[in-house]
Amino acid sequence: MADLTAAERLDRTLAIVPWVANQPNGTATLAEISERFNIGADDLRDCLVITSMVGVHPYTPDVLINAIIDADTVTIELPDYFRRPLRLTAEQTFALLTSAKALLSVPGADDRSALARGLAKVLHSLGEASETAVEIGIDTASDAITEQLRVAVDSKCSVKITYYSYGRDNTGSRVVNPWTIHSEGGLWYLQGWCHSSSAERIFRIDRIREVTDTDQAFDIPDPIPEFRLFDSADAQGRVTLRLKPMAKWVLEYYPTESVVPEPDGGFTVELAIGSVAWLERLLLRLGPDAVVLDASDGLEATAAASARRLLASYSD
Repeated sequence: MADLTAAERLDRTLAIVPWVANQPNGTATLAEISERFNIGADDLRDCLVITSMVGVHPYTPDVLINAIIDADTVTIELPDYFRRPLRLTAEQTFALLTSAKALLSVPGADDRSALARGLAKVLHSLGEASETAVEIGIDTASDAITEQLRVAVDSKCSVKITYYSYGRDNTGSRVVNPWTIHSEGGLWYLQGWCHSSSAERIFRIDRIREVTDTDQAFDIPDPIPEFRLFDSADAQGRVTLRLKPMAKWVLEYYPTESVVPEPDGGFTVELAIGSVAWLERLLLRLGPDAVVLDASDGLEATAAASARRLLASYSD
C-alpha cells in the first residue's frame, strides 16, 4: 500500500473520527478501521495522533478530541462543544455543506454515519426541497472505480481507462501505469504513466468512466515524481485578465501566476494556459465578468472567435 500524503491523511482522519465515534461506546478495532478505510496500521496511528491535537481555544484537554488506543482497539471521545447547537452564517453553512459532501466521498465513508445524518439535518433545516434551495453538486469519484485503481496501484498492474478530458472536451481510452492516488481540494486524482502520451499524467478519478485490468506488470519509479496538478512550465502561453468581483472564484479554482487586487474589489490576474480549448471555455464561462488585457501571440482573439463559433451553431 502506498504511503499517504499529508492531504490524504487529513481526509482519512476527518472521515475516521465520526465513524468511530458513532460505533457502540465510540470504539472500533484497529483491524476494522484499517479494512474499512483502506489504511495501513502506521498511517492509521499517524491519523490518530493528528486527531488528539484537534480542539478549540484554549486547547485544554477538555476541549480536545480524545483518541485512545488500547491494545487492538480505538476509542474516540468527543468534547462537549460537539453537542452544542451552532449558529452559522450563510457562508459558513455553505462551506460546511460542501466539505461534508466531499468527506463522504472518501473510500469507506458511511452514508449512514453521524456525518451523513448531520448533513441531512442541516439540509432539511435549510429547506432542501424548497423552490429557493441551492443544490450543491460535488464531482465525486465512483467507489468501485477508486477501489479498482487502488488494487492496480498495490499490484503494480497497468489498466485501460476510458477518460473524459475537460480541456479537449472529448472521451477516449488510454493505457496507464497507476503510480499513486492523491486527494486535492476535495477531489481524487490518479498519478501515473500514460502510454498514449509517453509521459507522466494526472487524471481526475471522477472523470474516469471505466477501468479495465490488463494484467500487465510495471515498475513504479523510485522516488515517484512530485504530485503537481498543473506545471506552468509546459503551458502554451499566458493570459492576463481583468476580473470583476463576482469572478473571484477563478483565483480559488485555478493556479495563478500573479494576482493584483483592484480598488473596486476585482482583480487583475495572470494565468498559464494549459490549452486553447481550456482558455476558450473559461472565457465563455466568464462572459462580461472578464476582460482580456494581454495574451500570448495568437491568443488575443480567442474569446471573440470562440463566441462567433458558438453563435454560429444557433444561426439556423
